Amino acid sequence: MTTVILAEKPSQAKSYAEAFSKAKKQSGYFEIEDSMFTGKVFITWGFGHLVSLQEPHKYKPEWKKWKLDLLPIMPDTFRFTVPFNKREQFNVISKLLKEASEIIVATDSDREGENIARSIITHAGMAHKPTKRLWINSLEKEAIRSGFQSLREGSDYLPLYMEAQTRQISDWLVGMNLSRLYTLLLQKKGVDGPFSVGRVQTPTLYMIWQRHHEIEHFKPEPYWDLFADVNTEEGKFTAKHDKRFTKEDQAYQKLQDHRINPGEPTQSRISKAEKKKKKMQAPSLHSLSSLQANMNRRFKYSPSAVLQTVQDLYEKKIVSYPRTDCTFITKNEFNYLHHQLDKMKDAAGAHFETSYSRPRPKYVQDSKVQEHYAIIPTKKVLTADKIKGLGPKERNIYTEILRSVLAMFHDDYHYEETKIEVSVNELIFKASGKVELKKGWKSLFGEEKSPKDQDEQKLPAVNQGQEVQSVVMPKEGITKPPKPYTEGQLITMMKTAGKTVEDEKAQAILKETEGIGTEATRAAIIETLKKQGYITITKNIVTVTQKGITLCQVIEGTLLSSPEMTAKWEAYLKKIGQQQGSQQAFIENIQKFITHLLEAAPKTIDEKPLIKTEKTMGAKKVVIECPACKKGNIADRGKFYGCTDYKNGCKQTFPKVLLGKRLSPNQIKALCEKGKTAPLKGFKSIKGGRFNAALLFKDGKIEFEFVKK
Repeated sequence: MTTVILAEKPSQAKSYAEAFSKAKKQSGYFEIEDSMFTGKVFITWGFGHLVSLQEPHKYKPEWKKWKLDLLPIMPDTFRFTVPFNKREQFNVISKLLKEASEIIVATDSDREGENIARSIITHAGMAHKPTKRLWINSLEKEAIRSGFQSLREGSDYLPLYMEAQTRQISDWLVGMNLSRLYTLLLQKKGVDGPFSVGRVQTPTLYMIWQRHHEIEHFKPEPYWDLFADVNTEEGKFTAKHDKRFTKEDQAYQKLQDHRINPGEPTQSRISKAEKKKKKMQAPSLHSLSSLQANMNRRFKYSPSAVLQTVQDLYEKKIVSYPRTDCTFITKNEFNYLHHQLDKMKDAAGAHFETSYSRPRPKYVQDSKVQEHYAIIPTKKVLTADKIKGLGPKERNIYTEILRSVLAMFHDDYHYEETKIEVSVNELIFKASGKVELKKGWKSLFGEEKSPKDQDEQKLPAVNQGQEVQSVVMPKEGITKPPKPYTEGQLITMMKTAGKTVEDEKAQAILKETEGIGTEATRAAIIETLKKQGYITITKNIVTVTQKGITLCQVIEGTLLSSPEMTAKWEAYLKKIGQQQGSQQAFIENIQKFITHLLEAAPKTIDEKPLIKTEKTMGAKKVVIECPACKKGNIADRGKFYGCTDYKNGCKQTFPKVLLGKRLSPNQIKALCEKGKTAPLKGFKSIKGGRFNAALLFKDGKIEFEFVKK
């Protein structure tokens, strides 16, 4: 009996190995000994997507050229390949899988994790072997061992693989065909590219541009409101009439109709005076998107930085699985959180009397937790000193997750709401105010106030029927344009398919529309829009570039501009994962969509007046995925080629000129993809002589392989 455990990446495999009795590190895998298993056990790993779809020219050589008459690119069957720089590890995995009696899929517990594992197993020709599935929400030793002791049937997750593969193929089709289509058509109009088009990224860009368009074309309009300054024995306050007037004379006519002289004291009456004591529960626990939006609002962290940081905390075994869209936990999680409540209070420096020691449906519903529960601390609660020892981002994000859980046990926020209506000659003016009675859970989060809280006024204690004096005056205002999106608001915009609603109840309703993208992919989509030069972020404000505006102008009115259609596609993909939809039907639908645009786009673009651009417009040209960090891309950065993820520490670079020889993007691509170039002529030695050599890429550095005579 030989068991092979397939992890997604080295750090995950290491966490699994540490959970077993004995683990011996080998080249590309671990040998495991543990009483849980009989026979040989090996843990091996990929580097994310080891297996990818082949490039178009691998199907037909002519598809390498970007020409309109070669479109559409639609292979009869889709083929997969392993990039050169990943083949060594793939060969290790393949050899182990061939020896396996049973395979345990232990990649991330989500759609893409299933795709990563199954594409490797299938490409290795081992799809016929029996599989089990590890499905866990934490990398703690106890959670890992518990997961391996209660493995699920691997075949139950094949529909999830089919869903992910369908997404992968459809995105390939859209990207390969429509990026070429729009780039070539725009070049004919004198607009330099390239233009990257995607099934999800392009509708997202269009929604950003719509806001940009609204702001740019906004025309301020004057309006008039009626305000009453009310004077009582108990104090003064201001009340406002509900109706807004578009013309000044309409406002004055309204006062005249009610025998009110503007600016003069008028005998009035308190027609309504209500005081109600209210309370507010703590916010829901965090999903990834709510955490991203919260951290962006408070600290201006980008969604991708939040995802990376919370992923790091997950790999440190101190928070639960990050890529979750769920805001609920089960009773099991509630019980362990309740058990370590005192530790969490000490860690956060928050000492309060526990008000809710039993589960409440806003936070705890077993039926609402399907694949993953909300992001919460694991049983490995950090002490206050260890929290201080974290980096700034990790500290702020961990503290937010910790406090969101503590708030669930804390008292509600208590306040008194006052509503007053004043009748000035039967014209009603309204005022409202709020008095805080008990901070409750709000004491955990400091003094962060919403604009609505800041606008609240303190109202005097008046009684219904009380006579008062009011001075009424119209006040002119000017309509204001909508505000541009912040980077954090883009996540909410995508999740609600363009309906930027931050109210929790409204979000819960809109969640049924699925939104566009997934919790795991939305941050990456925003990063793609940045890398392609479609948007820029300055002081957290999102701006569309001229390149982005041009693309939006030419896709306007097509399905590429429709977030609702993209949301429906996401919903159908989910149905495939639930065995209620068909891969073939979805791909055929995408192919029809592409064919329609191939016919319609030339005419649409011909009719559009577009701004011609210089070749410097847009992002630096991307050459290939970075072979070092596998997060950024190697791009042309002027005097050299370098990784776009350099701000996060990747230092991989390639020279543009090496010993007098200029290196082309294709040669850099060959180094990254194959680890080697063809023999090149014209290198200049230190002594001044010329020589020929192939270049090798080893351990992040370039070496020479001299041509044999």
